[in-house]
Amino acid sequence: MSIKTTKSYSKRFKITKNGKILSRKAGQNHFNAKERTRVAGRKHGMVIVHMDNKARSRFLATSN
Repeated sequence: MSIKTTKSYSKRFKITKNGKILSRKAGQNHFNAKERTRVAGRKHGMVIVHMDNKARSRFLATSN
């Protein structure tokens, strides 16, 4: 029996071609209506998630 990927992690993260893990910035779903367009756009970008190899193999088994 092989290790299965944790589906909640695979839906939230994007793995790039070079193996970086990207996700949305935390806490930026609302309260952005009064922000300037430039600031609000910066908040909606993706950030690099730093994950050690043990956690990566546990949660993202098929992406290694």
